[in-house]
Amino acid sequence: MTTIYDFTVKGKTGEAISLSQYKGKVLLVVNTASRCGFTPQYKELEAMYERLHDQGFEILDFPCNQFGGQAPGTDQEITEFCQLNYQIKFPQFKKTEVNGANENPLYTWLKSQKGFAGFDPAHPITKVLVDILSKADPDYEKKTDIKWNFTKFLIDKEGKVVARFEPTEDLAKVEKQIKAVL
Repeated sequence: MTTIYDFTVKGKTGEAISLSQYKGKVLLVVNTASRCGFTPQYKELEAMYERLHDQGFEILDFPCNQFGGQAPGTDQEITEFCQLNYQIKFPQFKKTEVNGANENPLYTWLKSQKGFAGFDPAHPITKVLVDILSKADPDYEKKTDIKWNFTKFLIDKEGKVVARFEPTEDLAKVEKQIKAVL
């Protein structure tokens, strides 16, 4: 059986990083963007990271420019933006693709484990996302593809995907599920 520990990804400077180094930890894998309506989630994610890191929690940040070109710039520029504006300390990896012919194999696996979970109907950005996605593909809800920036996957201590959170999910609910897995 495949786990997240079977994957090697590229660090922000291109070096190979085996995710087996995170064995025994609870992980939140997030595709991010520095110029997105959800970018302020970095602040909440960093606060969560600071609260839970000592309990064996890690956030793995994969910048992605596939959704409206909202992660422009080099990996170094993205890192500098995140550190300057949100003081993030969690690991950030090389910009990656999460859908399509060039998608990162990690994301192929993540999506095979948990499909699209639906958007929170109460979130103010939900209507905009539904409009954009339904115009591009009327069947978008039936596909496992990542729909937008800040989609999150929760991985347990055994390296298995236990939950997928769409970007509209309240981060307090996400943290509650993380604590249950810790």
